[in-house]
Amino acid sequence: MIDDFLYGTAGHAGPTADVEAAVRAAAAAEILPRYQQLAAHEIVEKSGPHDLVTAADRGAEEHLTASLKRLLPGSVVVGEEAVHADPSVYDALGGDAPVWIVDPVDGTRQFVHGEPGFCTLVALARHGEVYASWTYAPVLDEMAVAVRGRGATLNGTPVHSGSPAPGAVLKVAMSHPDHTSDAQKRALFGLRTEGIDARACGSAGLEYLAVACGAQDAVAFNWELAWDHAAGLLLVTEAGGTESTFSGVPYRITGGNDLPFTAARDRATADRILQALRAPGPEAG
Repeated sequence: MIDDFLYGTAGHAGPTADVEAAVRAAAAAEILPRYQQLAAHEIVEKSGPHDLVTAADRGAEEHLTASLKRLLPGSVVVGEEAVHADPSVYDALGGDAPVWIVDPVDGTRQFVHGEPGFCTLVALARHGEVYASWTYAPVLDEMAVAVRGRGATLNGTPVHSGSPAPGAVLKVAMSHPDHTSDAQKRALFGLRTEGIDARACGSAGLEYLAVACGAQDAVAFNWELAWDHAAGLLLVTEAGGTESTFSGVPYRITGGNDLPFTAARDRATADRILQALRAPGPEAG
């Protein structure tokens, strides 16, 4: 079903363009009108002050849920806000039906602050395998698309991750160590070492895009929710990069990953990041 949808012939621009149009339409209807215009009552804390949801998140997810299911009959949607309301929705990632994985506003904190560094993430998967992804930053007007086995593009132009220059200091975006377990904190502190310039991440989707384009060397994350990572991991790997969990096996969208994990421009960079993650950093105690 997914192969026919993604790779079958069509008499128009094709199904990936239809999904792109659906993502753009959701952003135009629900997100951009609220950009820098959010009222206080449109912002709600979920688990705490660092976990926010807005009317734009909810509206965009509802918009995408309807449009994506129309594009691929028989598919289901696993969206961040739907899972927050009913955690059992997440189980569809391991089911038989094609599943759309949706993060309506990735980088909600940036969106709430009126900053442009947020995006909408959509991925199409089945049986735990990701086949296509869309990363759309509406204020920046950037649309990245990846299709398994077909490469990755940014605004229609192919992107390639390349490799860091020999001996260059690696630029890495990572989870904030304070928002993690003690063991993962020790691992993340390992990135604070010579030859690595690590900083706290912003929107995960845009951090992955930077790796795919070669503007950043790697990311290291300690949380595994599929809507944050499915789209970006496919984007990086289709651009020529690679990814690995802490134990050296690939990330699984269904969960149970050994954390932290990394995505990087090339295998050598990923191995270097994993080596640093496995060596306790100087501030780990």
